[in-house]
Amino acid sequence: MVKKNINIKNKKAKFEYELLDTYVAGIVLAGTEIKSIREGKASITQSFCEFNDKGELFAINMQVDEYSHASHFNHRPKAERKLLMQRRELKKLRKDVTTSGLTIVPLNLFINDRGLAKVRIALAKGKKLYDKRETIKDRDSKRNLARVKKSFNA
Repeated sequence: MVKKNINIKNKKAKFEYELLDTYVAGIVLAGTEIKSIREGKASITQSFCEFNDKGELFAINMQVDEYSHASHFNHRPKAERKLLMQRRELKKLRKDVTTSGLTIVPLNLFINDRGLAKVRIALAKGKKLYDKRETIKDRDSKRNLARVKKSFNA
């Protein structure tokens, strides 16, 4: 069996949010969900994380497409998926989210060395419009600088 490196990214997260702190969490998945993720059929661009009444962290709006070889025992594509973290990390995150109005966004979904699906999440603060313009301006200037360096070295 060939082991593919699965790394599904949320490219919008760094543009939309200012990332403060990152964590790695496990995900509770059904059999067809992990098989679909191993095929690379998942998306986390519109997802976010939320606590429920019991203090458990869930990934909302995470799209995991139905597994192609499954029978009628398939999963729901946009179901809430529980994230697994240590209790003290969850308490700290919950305190930060409730007191300072921060949010938790998934950055990337990957499969670790042991074959388990993990998600890298970040405690984030929403950017204002002028911050986004600043980001675009910085990105363009870096691109132009790289272009000039390349033409100078050629």
